[in-house]
Amino acid sequence: MIYYVEDNEGIRNLVTYTLNMTGFEAQGFPEGESFFQAMETARPELILLDVMLPGEDGVTILGRLRRDPRFSAIPVIMITAKGEEADKVEGLECGADDYVTKPFGMMELIARVKAVIRRCAGRGEGVLTLGGIRLDREKHTVEADGKEVVLTFREFELLRYLMEHPEKAFDRDRLLDEVWGAEYEGGPRTVDMHVQTIRKKLGRCASQIETIYGLGYKIGEGNNHAQ
Repeated sequence: MIYYVEDNEGIRNLVTYTLNMTGFEAQGFPEGESFFQAMETARPELILLDVMLPGEDGVTILGRLRRDPRFSAIPVIMITAKGEEADKVEGLECGADDYVTKPFGMMELIARVKAVIRRCAGRGEGVLTLGGIRLDREKHTVEADGKEVVLTFREFELLRYLMEHPEKAFDRDRLLDEVWGAEYEGGPRTVDMHVQTIRKKLGRCASQIETIYGLGYKIGEGNNHAQ
């Protein structure tokens, strides 16, 4: 099931019709209140979320989703008429998995939906443990040496991706594609800044995230108990 929150009835009906005709099951909502009511009954596979909405705007709704352990792992694509780079960065940093600007083609949207579902498959399932780090994908929590670590959504996703591929080195461009999405317009420095912040929060477990000079990063057991 795909949920689409959009106050323009014509656009909402066109998108949900197209999704239903291409093998998905979709349901539309004109605002956040009815959307959250439906979320209490059934969780969708993916959410399409407009930014400019009556009542709560899309960014506020996205923040509520990412703070709720029941919904935090559900992928979200922002759909909006706002096309400035700063708006895209805000949406992606708040936890959106992709960003589509109006006007858009239906086939482009379907391709984005498929890509996000494929990229995010399984991210809300199970617990990952490596060295002193424990990451719960379902509860969206992280512990380092038994102590809770509070990460932003994007920091969590970066750590999760590295922990799902222990001892494998990734260059910065690959991490940008996998964690922020291929359409993200930020540069490799974005990855460096997030890694630095994650390391600070992990304390003695910071050494598990290794810098591979000339390439990027990998995660391993580390020497997290070194003095």
